[in-house]
Amino acid sequence: MKVILLKDVKKQGKKDQIIEVSDGYAQNFLIKNGLAVKYTAGSKNILDQELKEKKDNEEALVKECENIKERLAKTELTFKVKTGKSGKIFGSISSKQIADELAKKGITIDKKTIKIDNPIDTLGVHLVDINLHKRVKGQIKINVKEG
Repeated sequence: MKVILLKDVKKQGKKDQIIEVSDGYAQNFLIKNGLAVKYTAGSKNILDQELKEKKDNEEALVKECENIKERLAKTELTFKVKTGKSGKIFGSISSKQIADELAKKGITIDKKTIKIDNPIDTLGVHLVDINLHKRVKGQIKINVKEG
């Protein structure tokens, strides 16, 4: 029997995949537990429509991320920090601080997407990568000044 998976099923397939399984397994496990629906012309049309909507939403999200990437390229954040005698700052600039400063400028980004490779613990300009989407990566300049 052909079924369309509604969720990922271990050792069978991923969501929205059409697979061939035995009638008993399909009826007694997959369909009964809401993991799949029987493959028919109607269910195939619904699946195609859902996949098209998902693709359109994905493209819109990528476009939005591209716009944010362009805004990030034009933005420079300045942090004024206290320093010790040798010019070393106390602590470091965190991803939360960067996300908060971006929010003040009208750019909402989750702090988990900000990738700081080396700690920002020295004065000067630092480049920080931001993963906006799996296909879109941006960068922002962080300027650390003595204040």
